[in-house]
Amino acid sequence: MEFELTESVREPIVNAWVLQWFATQQETNGGVIRRNRGWVDKLASVGQVIAEAQRRGYHVLETGDQVVVLCHQGELIIHC
Repeated sequence: MEFELTESVREPIVNAWVLQWFATQQETNGGVIRRNRGWVDKLASVGQVIAEAQRRGYHVLETGDQVVVLCHQGELIIHC
């Protein structure tokens, strides 16, 4: 895995699959995108997804076997 140094934190370089995932219509419209954790681990890594979401100011959740990205920069409130 390749790494680049940014602000004293080593982040994985995001691969093409992650960039393609973030280029969906749901992402561009401020929606929700999700993928099975197994596919994320197979094609990239959760670290790469988190790095790209942080770069965009989005929120990442994991629930069960799903990785969920909330494609907006608004406040996140979890009620239960």
